[in-house]
Amino acid sequence: MKGIIEHLIEELTRLPGIGRKTAQRLAYFIVSMPAEEALSIADAIRDVKEKARFCRQCFNITDSELCHICASPERDHSKICVVEEPSNIQVIERTGFYKGLYHVLLGALSPIDGITPERLKIRELLERLKQTRVDEVIIATNPNTKGEMTAQYLKEVLAPLGVKVTRIAYGLPMGGDIEFADEVTMSKALEGRREL
Repeated sequence: MKGIIEHLIEELTRLPGIGRKTAQRLAYFIVSMPAEEALSIADAIRDVKEKARFCRQCFNITDSELCHICASPERDHSKICVVEEPSNIQVIERTGFYKGLYHVLLGALSPIDGITPERLKIRELLERLKQTRVDEVIIATNPNTKGEMTAQYLKEVLAPLGVKVTRIAYGLPMGGDIEFADEVTMSKALEGRREL
């Protein structure tokens, strides 16, 4: 029979990015925490598993019918930023720059993995655009093969709707050094250049 610490370590290693050493460090940290703090973490995990659901409009994670972004009258409802996963929204929101709405696809196209357009929330996006006046759809899928394939597919299915479709720019990171950029990153930086 395993000890309680070993059981906790094994459970923590099930989390993405947590190897055995990190799990061991976390387990011993949890043991040394005041009981209220450790139980507060446990309560937060229980709450999210019991209450989390997808927003009926954008498929962000929420605990109510509409997420706080979709429900906000202060957001720009004429723009929808399409992302692959709910976690992508947090990254964009941290910038404080974007004030529009979102639509989460819950994945990216990958025929080899069986992820076809029918398995993503593309039909729901099209319905949403038919029911609401939207001036621009910003495609913010990842700059990899799956994300590019998804962006291209979205461009094609959105074209008949007459809505402006844009793609986020990508290339060199701020503070980066051109000397260390690979060819794809450099070509995307040149392609996405803008006038000063």
